[in-house]
Amino acid sequence: MLEENVLISFLKKFDDYPFIVKMDGKEYRIGEGDPVFAVKFHQMIPLTELATSTSIALGEAYMNGTLEIEGDLYNALDHFLGQMGKFSTDEKALKKLIYSAVTKQNQKKEVSSHYDIGNDFYRLWLDETLSYSCGYFKEADNTLYQAQVNKVEYILKKLHLAEGMTLLDIGCGWGYLLIEAAKRYKVHGTGITLSHEQYKEFQRRIKAEGLENYLTVELMDYRDLPGLERKFDRVVSVGMVEHVGRKNYQLFNDCVVKVLKDGGIYLLHFISALKEHPGDAWIKKYIFPGGVVPSLREMVYAMSESNLHILDVESLRLHYNRTLLCWLKNYREHIGEVREMFDERFVRMWELYLSACAATFHNGIIDLHQVLATKGINNDLPITRWY
Repeated sequence: MLEENVLISFLKKFDDYPFIVKMDGKEYRIGEGDPVFAVKFHQMIPLTELATSTSIALGEAYMNGTLEIEGDLYNALDHFLGQMGKFSTDEKALKKLIYSAVTKQNQKKEVSSHYDIGNDFYRLWLDETLSYSCGYFKEADNTLYQAQVNKVEYILKKLHLAEGMTLLDIGCGWGYLLIEAAKRYKVHGTGITLSHEQYKEFQRRIKAEGLENYLTVELMDYRDLPGLERKFDRVVSVGMVEHVGRKNYQLFNDCVVKVLKDGGIYLLHFISALKEHPGDAWIKKYIFPGGVVPSLREMVYAMSESNLHILDVESLRLHYNRTLLCWLKNYREHIGEVREMFDERFVRMWELYLSACAATFHNGIIDLHQVLATKGINNDLPITRWY
């Protein structure tokens, strides 16, 4: 009974939206008004675990099935995760998890742990382009596929490409952006990734599209880019800088500048935050080891220090919320196939991950920014927002 009272007392601080806690046949109401959702505990969570990391404690309880949400998971998290500022995190106890090494070897291992789960898994819930980043919903009725096509078109327009140009994609994923750039603009593109699965699939796609004379893909760390001794007209990076670590933001942008021609355009598309934060412990433990979300201001500062002159900054936060809800829908529709690949704990973990991310974007806990810049001054570009 004492443990039960301690747990309820801990949960009472999350009272922005009313909800019900069910435990041992009893119901406890948190907050005022009609409950938005209900949480059922099949097993007590020790206060020490909640105090060390509220995120890990609740996340693991859901993964293990000892915590159930009655109603829609996303809806519950959308009302609950806006209060993440009230979560407890013992950074000293979780130091190795939260502040992991940013060495090449460790970061390659971290990237592989997420992106090398298997292409067949990602094909279940991504769209046909295999785009694993924020889409762009130009119209209310856009499908996920159309939103991803829109996103790539949007980025390519911002890059102001012309036939014969060279384009580098840092963290190229499965290659859809470069494939479209080569087909639409006849540019010569190079993609780099640390994921063996992405590398193999991109190679296959290049051959299937007959683009061997236009595109190449390399298994390469961004820190090795200066060793290429090549200069590119354009550089793009979509959803990759979140993996480099806070200590390396300046180094990342310095590497971009070393391979970008004078006056060249650079587009950085990344998940961002309002302020600097070490990151969520559960996400780091189970989904993105070593992942850190930069604040917009620190990334702008690092770019400025690298002589990158910013032309435009745009938020696509609600586009990412909608993208994630599309992924979540697809994931749930194929959940039986996921169960054939992985155990139940993994199945619940990924549903939680997709739902939680959608909720945090909706609540502004995280954002998505595209920053457009030039190396030095370029006075030859259109003076309007041409895209």
